[in-house]
Order: sequence, then structure tokens, then C-alpha cells
Amino acid sequence: MPNNTKKDMLVSYLNLRRLVGILGVTLPFVLAFLDCALCDCLRLQPSISDYYSLRTRDVFVGVLFAIGSFLFTYRGYERQDNIAGNLACLFAIGVALFPNSGTFWEKVIHFSSASALFFVLSYFCLFLFTKSDGFPTPEKKKRNCIYIVCGWTMLVCIALIGLYYLLLKGTAIDVVKPVFLLESFMLWAFGVSWFVKGETLWRDAGSP
Repeated sequence: MPNNTKKDMLVSYLNLRRLVGILGVTLPFVLAFLDCALCDCLRLQPSISDYYSLRTRDVFVGVLFAIGSFLFTYRGYERQDNIAGNLACLFAIGVALFPNSGTFWEKVIHFSSASALFFVLSYFCLFLFTKSDGFPTPEKKKRNCIYIVCGWTMLVCIALIGLYYLLLKGTAIDVVKPVFLLESFMLWAFGVSWFVKGETLWRDAGSP
């Protein structure tokens, strides 16, 4: 394969990573903005999943399918990269297809898929993205710091959401929509990690 073709394919793949990162970062803003525009009011839903029940459903489902499709086609350096990508795709589609306002089993599948999705995404950050082919460059070390922060952010947010549902749901803290905020933090962490993985920031010398 000609070098120019290989370079074009690599650039396209990096651009897809950047696009996935942008989708993750912007999804909470887009859903909140569209809901406010459509209802002509200022409000936040208790969680991002609650936008499924509104006219913003198409955006919510569409973005999850787009992210899931990319993760399914994602191919890393080793077999565990491919397995993690396939699992993340399955869980993303599970979140998209089964609403949190449906039957008991739909809710179970939705919340289980959402938790599993972010566990897999944090695994990407902590164990896959941080790998190096040889001695890491200074730029790679900086990227690894971002990946680690993003991975732990998702794990801490999952724990805090669980703590909220166990101990704090129905209290005065509901006013600040804690689940929406924590889910937004997780999506931002996911988005930033993939945006950086697209070598947008701290790019190695000679990268396209």
C-alpha cells in the first residue's frame, strides 16, 4: 500500500477518534440546550438518561449508536483492545435501546449497561491507552496523565452515583441534579480521553 494511502487512512482514523471525543463532550450540552429550546423553559433533567423520554430522544439514541459503532470497529494493538471495543459497543446500544423509564427489566438493562459501559471506558483509559511501544516520549507521558485522570474520574463518578441512590436520593441535594452532573463529568472524561487519543494534543513528533 502506498505511503500516502497509509497516511490518509491513519489521519481518517485519528479524526474518528477526535469526533467520538467531541460527541462525548458535547452530548450533555446538546441535550440540555435542545430540551430548553423545545420546551421554551430553563430546566435540567435529573439524569442524562431522562432525556430519552423527551423529544431529545433521537439525539440521545443517535449519539450512542454513533459511539457504539465506532467502538465496534475500533482495533487496537492487542486482542483485549478489540474485546473491550466490542463490549463497549454492546453496552452503548443497551443504554440506547432500553429506556430508564420502561419496565422493570428495561430499567435493569439500562442501568447495568450504563455502568458496564463506563467501566469498560475507564479500562480503556487506565490500561489500554497508557500502553507504549517502547520507551514513552515526553508527549506520551503527558497523554498518559490525562488518560489516568479521565479513567479515575469515571470510576469515582460511578461510585458517587451509587452513593447518591443508596443514601441521598430524595434529599435537598436533588436541587443541583447530582446524577446529571456526575454523568456529564463521565462523558467529558470519556470525550477528553478519546480526543487526546486522536493525537490532537501533545502529539508525538512526526505524527500526522
